[in-house]
Amino acid sequence: MKPESPQMIELTEYKSESFERDFIPESVGQKIYQNYAKEIDIEFPNPKTKYKWELKSKGRVGNIPITPEFNIFIRPKVPITNLFGMLDYAYKLNINFPKGQIECESLEQVYERLANILAHKILERCRKGLYRDYLSKTERLAYIRGRVDLRSALQKPWDVKLKCHYNEQTGDIEDNQILAWTLFIIGRSGLCRESVSSTVRKAFHALQGFVTLKHFKSEACIDRNYHRLNQDYQLLHALCRFFLDNTGPSHESGDREMLPFLIDMANLYEQFVAEWLKANSPKGFFVKQQHRVTHDENYFDRIDLLLGDSETKKVQYVLDTKYKAPDKVGSNDRHQIVAYANALNCQNAILVYPQNLKQPLDIKNDDIRVRSLTFSLDSDLHEAGKTFLNSLLPNAFP
Repeated sequence: MKPESPQMIELTEYKSESFERDFIPESVGQKIYQNYAKEIDIEFPNPKTKYKWELKSKGRVGNIPITPEFNIFIRPKVPITNLFGMLDYAYKLNINFPKGQIECESLEQVYERLANILAHKILERCRKGLYRDYLSKTERLAYIRGRVDLRSALQKPWDVKLKCHYNEQTGDIEDNQILAWTLFIIGRSGLCRESVSSTVRKAFHALQGFVTLKHFKSEACIDRNYHRLNQDYQLLHALCRFFLDNTGPSHESGDREMLPFLIDMANLYEQFVAEWLKANSPKGFFVKQQHRVTHDENYFDRIDLLLGDSETKKVQYVLDTKYKAPDKVGSNDRHQIVAYANALNCQNAILVYPQNLKQPLDIKNDDIRVRSLTFSLDSDLHEAGKTFLNSLLPNAFP
């Protein structure tokens, strides 16, 4: 059941907000400073701030339960419909909504909509029967099952129980355990209305009798094996990855504490641009994410994106996404992308921003052309992607 609404501190990503001194208790300010310094810049009341609190999100959006009585909710700058579209691409959800059905007015509604979809699809799978697989087991039994461990039997001939190795078909496997853990996490978020929370609980209880509750990280949802018998789990695990990726640990003790839900918008932007390029690049190109470049045994970099020729395997473009909106490209960003291009002997270095820069960059650095391009998040994402790709690869979209 969703608890009574606590007092809310509302922020917008990257925007400073001021609050009267008596609006935020000192103890709450201390918890924000101690536990969420990576997510929020906080300035305590002082003469410089005219004795007000000043808070600024560092690029995370979502919900942080500071205490049972105090929450911080950080809203995205990106239109909610486009945020949903970014998540759809980044997590490969491929949810085909009827036109007009993805309208959400807030991030809470996006969370709730995806939680509801996951819970209903898990209930649907439970009605059909959970996917089961064979697991290897070893037990001492009073009867023979599978293969008997002869060495053990000869060492202890008086033991009436035999050590047996056998395979057992069970639904208590990772495919289903990931679903149970994700529903458990959603249940602790406090972000869903009672109607959705009820469906989440129902789905969790449907799994409870068959599946062991185990902790999983989002990485467990990636590169899993799907086939004819469990193909529908691909969407289920994609949804699970979204929730596990963006749910952080509680800084309070006890299992009943609400968990923070925070989306790192810089990471989401990188994933979105990569998946959009994979889906829409012209034939003959490949896209690679997080390419590792080793400089020496103690130092390496990871390049956001590579775009190359599928036939020759040559990297033609090095791309680095920058989820920020400066007036011009910073010298550090420029030097970094040039270093990446040099490391791969590539002549095109691209910095990708979500908004047009007042002073766009297009220069030659020795043999490397360095440019700033825009993949906008302010309007239709597919049209923005076509504009970006035409800037990157002229005539990509006639």
